[in-house]
Amino acid sequence: MNWDAISAIAQLVGSIAAVLSVLYLAAQVHQSTRIARLATQDAAATALREVTKPLMENADLERIWRVGLENIGALSVDERARFFHAAYQFLKAFETIHFHYVYGLMDRQLWEGWHGLLRHYIAAPGFAQYWNLRPDVFSERFRNFVNSLESPSDRRTIGTLGADELNR
Repeated sequence: MNWDAISAIAQLVGSIAAVLSVLYLAAQVHQSTRIARLATQDAAATALREVTKPLMENADLERIWRVGLENIGALSVDERARFFHAAYQFLKAFETIHFHYVYGLMDRQLWEGWHGLLRHYIAAPGFAQYWNLRPDVFSERFRNFVNSLESPSDRRTIGTLGADELNR
């Protein structure tokens, strides 16, 4: 065997090793991307749970949230401030969820659920009032998205679900 043949075989082996390395790296990147997407989706759910958890644990705060959604004028000045703080946190969580969706880190089916929930809440009178007062604290992309949302025909928030049950 001459040196040209040995060199050709070495090049072939080197090329095959390079292709296998690229395939291995592609598989690793795909798996890392999948893990990152799952972590992002979990973080989004956790962020919203952290916003809504105090509402379940504190009856006064839950009442402020529920009443404020439907009739912010029924709240005292202090209660209105608490409602606005909660609305801000709620919308910031949704802004992050929207950001993750825009950048392909949120599964479309999960996004559709979040999108549907936001449509219901942003159409609530108290939320709409907050949004009209403070859109500037959110990114332009999120403002454009929220402003493009259509109100659901049958709006359902925690402020209306309880009333629906009482009317049955």
